[in-house]
Amino acid sequence: MGARLKACSSSDEVRTLSGSMSPGLKSNPDLHPCKPGQKFRAALLRCRSPAAAAGILSFGNVLNYMDRYTVVGVLLDIQRHYKVSDSRIGLLQTVFICSFMVAAPIFGYLGDRFNRKVILSCGIFFWSIVTLSSSFIGKEYYWLFVLSRGLVGIGESSYSSISPTIIGDLFTNNSRTMMLSVFYLAIPLGSGLGYILGSSAKVAAGDWHWALRVSPVLGITAGTLILVFVPEPKRGSADQMGGRIKTRTSWVCDMKALAKNRSYVFSSLATAAVSFATGAFGMWIPVYLARAQVVQKTAETCTKEICSSTDSLIFGAITCVTGLLGVVIGAATTRLCRQKTERADPLVCAVSMLGSAIFICLIFVVAKKSIVGAYVCIFIGETLLFLNWAITADILMFVVIPTRRATAVAFQSFTSHLLGDAGSPYLIGLISDALQESYATSALWRFLSLGYALMLCPFIIVLGGMFFLATALFFLDDREKAEKQINQLTRPPSSVKV
Repeated sequence: MGARLKACSSSDEVRTLSGSMSPGLKSNPDLHPCKPGQKFRAALLRCRSPAAAAGILSFGNVLNYMDRYTVVGVLLDIQRHYKVSDSRIGLLQTVFICSFMVAAPIFGYLGDRFNRKVILSCGIFFWSIVTLSSSFIGKEYYWLFVLSRGLVGIGESSYSSISPTIIGDLFTNNSRTMMLSVFYLAIPLGSGLGYILGSSAKVAAGDWHWALRVSPVLGITAGTLILVFVPEPKRGSADQMGGRIKTRTSWVCDMKALAKNRSYVFSSLATAAVSFATGAFGMWIPVYLARAQVVQKTAETCTKEICSSTDSLIFGAITCVTGLLGVVIGAATTRLCRQKTERADPLVCAVSMLGSAIFICLIFVVAKKSIVGAYVCIFIGETLLFLNWAITADILMFVVIPTRRATAVAFQSFTSHLLGDAGSPYLIGLISDALQESYATSALWRFLSLGYALMLCPFIIVLGGMFFLATALFFLDDREKAEKQINQLTRPPSSVKV
């Protein structure tokens, strides 16, 4: 079947790069003048490069996590405003994550079958509107504020489940590792900026509610950029090198295949351990350090309308820097280690997790005496913990075929949140409350009880390192199986006459 090419001409002469007119380049009489809008569309298509798309998607991921942790940046103010306990304030993050993880498999199913960038944009628009609306909820409606965080989780779930698969279809091999590293750098960067934005907006406006009114504007901007500039690549186009998928498997078949994929299962469990620790730390470390300063008598318990934001600002800045270092070091280390062993990806993750557990343990040893020492331990521990984020995504791309990657990402997100940060913020708050009830409440005991509760995190991190070691045992076999399945599901593209 033939195909007809259409083109247009806006000039009878063409200027060369040197600036001179090329007499040999005349306009073709078959070409018609450009209609209004055609030049714009042509320029728009030129802007839809893979690199630009990856940049826009990474920007959206920054906003996704920035919005999530803006609330944490003003957590003391929210707790004082609504007059709630540690466990009830921890419920904010738990409800957010629960709705996030329940929605993830649904968006994974949709992402493997429908236009992905439309789903992404709708998700961003939705959470932006809900976040803005939640800033006007009165102090007598805490349950409504909690509900709004659940709705935001649904909107953000669409983005986290689908956007990595677009990058996976635009790049391959080391280029994909690099672009996924940039994309997942947005997690710590966005989280850190969330603390900074929340604290700064609160201080600038004199009202913590304004912390929730900045990210929605940026979110709507990102959603528009995705609709206009991000292409919708064919699923598996990068891996198949021009091949076309002959068949698409059912959702039930996809889930059975993922359940039998040992590398996928173990890396998902390891991701849950990372999620547990980061969820608990992101929620409680600024509060823990604020209580440590009260114990050291370098600060007082917050009784003002606007609480001190120093700890949130410092922790946010540390998270940004450690996220950058962790992702860059992780990508560079993996590329270097691949020259020595093909199991480099899971092995690098395992070593970084085990090293992180050591320094995170030390936080609770030194915090009572030295805030600076605690920040040093946080810096090293977070850097090692952040090493594995982009690598874990790359492991998934290696062992899962393109037609079920959105489902795989979504289900991995579901399990990691279900076993990880869906319960960890609330669980830590619950343990802290229980310990405080056991003894006479004092500033020292409020500090110690939260520290004892947070000590659960290093043990979970060690367990995650063990799961990455298990992933390394099966990684090569599962990667080879995925490559064979791709060959079976593809065929050479049909010839097209022009």
